[in-house]
Amino acid sequence: MKPLIITKERRMTDFAFSNYKYGAIDIGSNAIRLLIASVKVYGDNEPVFKKISLIRVPIRLGEDVFIKGAISQENTARLIDTMRSYDLLMKTHKVRAYKAYATSAMREATNGVEVRDMIAAQTGINIEIIDGSNEAAIIAATDLHNIIDSNKVYLYVDVGGGSTEFTLFANGKEIASESFKIGTVRLLHNLVDIAAWKQVEHWIKEKTAVFPMVDLIGSGGNINNIFKSSGKHITKPLTYFYLSRYYKTLQSYSYEERMYYLNLNQDRADVIIPASLIYLNAMKWSKANHIYVPKIGLTDGIIKSIFNADQR
Repeated sequence: MKPLIITKERRMTDFAFSNYKYGAIDIGSNAIRLLIASVKVYGDNEPVFKKISLIRVPIRLGEDVFIKGAISQENTARLIDTMRSYDLLMKTHKVRAYKAYATSAMREATNGVEVRDMIAAQTGINIEIIDGSNEAAIIAATDLHNIIDSNKVYLYVDVGGGSTEFTLFANGKEIASESFKIGTVRLLHNLVDIAAWKQVEHWIKEKTAVFPMVDLIGSGGNINNIFKSSGKHITKPLTYFYLSRYYKTLQSYSYEERMYYLNLNQDRADVIIPASLIYLNAMKWSKANHIYVPKIGLTDGIIKSIFNADQR
């Protein structure tokens, strides 16, 4: 986007300016997130997206669902309290519109629909339970133009608590996308078998085989945390060597040591190890040497989808 130069002939009053606020709620397997973002529209220029507030509440629904099959009463109550607070925050920010999506844990829970309806009745927040393909499509719609080079090939890897979404981009276009039930919470509790890993390996190798060079784009709280610790600029990638070395460092510490020495939150200090393994395997199977971390994910895709619908 080129900067707009204001002259005597072209003043700001000559252009229509709008500033919208939207909310995006991501009910995942490891945490519940609310992103409030603004979208500025000025004349015929490209819209500018800006994150205003990102709140994350560590409610690990995956431990309920993947082990016991249903969301517990305790976490249902915590979910309701969280949605009430998110509703108040969106009202305080004067959010124009919002969407709330629930992913792997709630869609697999035997009482997922019941909990969704209870939340709607008690908080007014309407939640849509989406499947893996929809989740991957929303993530793929995020604004990657600052990262993607149309002459390169990228494998976008979004690691969640219950599933991981993979999207392959070539020549600036999406050419393949898939969701697999391999996530950090599942791995933490040994709920992923060799067959599931083989499925992912086969898909990645098959989709990337024809390309001589592939780079990864990683999203999710764990890779964001690893990237932050590297001190790199947002436009610079992590190398396979750096990530594998960091993975070994994580393994050398106990859970408590990871919280203390690496300053990790208690709900991050355990899942960061299986998350690192997913990214490393994706790099190995796609023969990628670099992984870019633009710090975008499902909530960013939700904001963009709301804005696009609002402009129709």
